[in-house]
Amino acid sequence: TGYETLLTEQNEEDTVIETSVGELVSTGESEEVEFKSTLRVNLHTNQNDPRIELAVLKTLAGFLNTRGGRLVIGVADDGSPVGIEPDGFPDHDKLSLHLVNLVNSRMGPHAMTRLHLRFDEYEDHGVLVVEADRAVSPVFVRDGNDEHFYVRTGPATSALSGRQTQDYIKERF
Repeated sequence: TGYETLLTEQNEEDTVIETSVGELVSTGESEEVEFKSTLRVNLHTNQNDPRIELAVLKTLAGFLNTRGGRLVIGVADDGSPVGIEPDGFPDHDKLSLHLVNLVNSRMGPHAMTRLHLRFDEYEDHGVLVVEADRAVSPVFVRDGNDEHFYVRTGPATSALSGRQTQDYIKERF
């Protein structure tokens, strides 16, 4: 039946989402995989830092605007475990809610519908894996009064100029 087909498709999709953190780390950062040590805390100052949150949002927008991808929060760029504990959230729900609020307020609720969050373990540290599907419409990141458009370019996230954004949107969407 159609319902069974939906269940089967969902299960196949879940298999993709459930790639282990160890596997992601072993393959390293790429166009579709990125590591961030924290969601909001600057590890040099041990203070909440809006620039850290902005870096997370840029990466997610880059994934959404390109081919999708996975962001692992709680793993350093070199693949070493940091865990989500430095962010200081009392529980997973509060961390999730913080990220959802950030995405909704700075990228729009439509972006959140393309993101899937799951908590996992990596070398005895809790991590958050954010699976980003490919967006069906352009996603911009609000930074103060400005909005910026990001794409993944290899293992990096790049901002496009106005003209580049226009051309990219015409081609991609």
